[in-house]
Amino acid sequence: MTTLTDPPRESFRLSMLLNDTRYRSFTFQGIALILLIAAIAYLGNNLATNLSAAGLNISYDFLGDPAGYDINQTLIPYNSQSPHLQAAWVGIINTLLVAVLACATATVFGVIAGVLRLSNNWLVAKLMAVYVEMFRNIPVLIWIIIIFTIMTVSMPGPRAFRGDNAESSMLFDMFAFTNRGVYTPGPELTNPLFASTALNWVLVLAVLVGAFFGARALSKWATAKQNATGIRPTTWYWTLAVWFVPVALLLTFMGLTWDIPALKGFNFQGGIKIGGPLIALWFALSIYTGAFIAENVRAGILAVSKGQTEAASALGLRPGRVMNLVVLPQALRVIIPPLISQYLNITKNSSLAIAVGYADITATLGGITLNQTGRAIECVLLLMLFYLVISLSISAVMNVYNNAMKLKER
Repeated sequence: MTTLTDPPRESFRLSMLLNDTRYRSFTFQGIALILLIAAIAYLGNNLATNLSAAGLNISYDFLGDPAGYDINQTLIPYNSQSPHLQAAWVGIINTLLVAVLACATATVFGVIAGVLRLSNNWLVAKLMAVYVEMFRNIPVLIWIIIIFTIMTVSMPGPRAFRGDNAESSMLFDMFAFTNRGVYTPGPELTNPLFASTALNWVLVLAVLVGAFFGARALSKWATAKQNATGIRPTTWYWTLAVWFVPVALLLTFMGLTWDIPALKGFNFQGGIKIGGPLIALWFALSIYTGAFIAENVRAGILAVSKGQTEAASALGLRPGRVMNLVVLPQALRVIIPPLISQYLNITKNSSLAIAVGYADITATLGGITLNQTGRAIECVLLLMLFYLVISLSISAVMNVYNNAMKLKER
């Protein structure tokens, strides 16, 4: 009787790194990695040598020196005697503010335009096509300048609100729309227990996190009820209550009041000022990127089989319900990957804020601070690190959401 045995394993030889297909790819990757490390080391050594020859060295001590310049919009305490590091933080927060606002509004514009592009109404579909083709084929910098120019030229100045014969009046006696920006009521907390701004943010954030998990638990309960009985209970008003009631109670306990802006001298005082540069940058990034998102949404909807729509319509669902419950949830797996790139583009395109005088991180750290200190290498490295961290963070969060939305095989 013949016994079959495995052939003896061949001993490893150096020649197998090139001749054996099992190891060849690793060999080439290792060589490429070594060359890359050598190139980076050479460039780093060359930079250090040139800086030493010029009597320069890389140092970040300048971040502790007084900045010596004012910033027109700040969300944290800052004055001209604050250090450059504080000015950089102001720029970072301003960048994140316009990026978050633009991502949210661009998503709304894009979803609406993408759905309406597929409308059976010929006029609506063509109008959305004109919007998409016009806004995405003109550079965003031009839109920023156009919107800022229109706002500063067409809106009245603060002096137009002065006196009994004022040319303009405040909306509801609370909102003022001027060529310098929009003035809105600002919240104030009168309870002395909440004098700490940091504590207020922590409390509000804790309540919002609790509301999120409460709304999620309510949704899971409704889903379980639907699976058991076939009927999903109406929970939208409970969801609204979970989100708004705890926040309203907390703000009431904090003694929330509203500071109404009023014209004093040559400008409005009090309330919150949303500057013209922020509005122009926010709106331009939203409508520009919304045109790209609209095409992503349209592609995602077209990727869903028409049989899904026909089956839902045969069950008696109205077109709006079909779109919300059947088509869009399935289209998300196609929409989300390119949507990540659009969010990244918004964050990076926000660096164009310097064109209208908005003090983002590029204008503060990469502009005024760089020119005043002469520390070009340090400032540019910090800018690169900031945008790298923000881009990777957005990608990580959106990839988690994408993995939650993709089809899962049983």
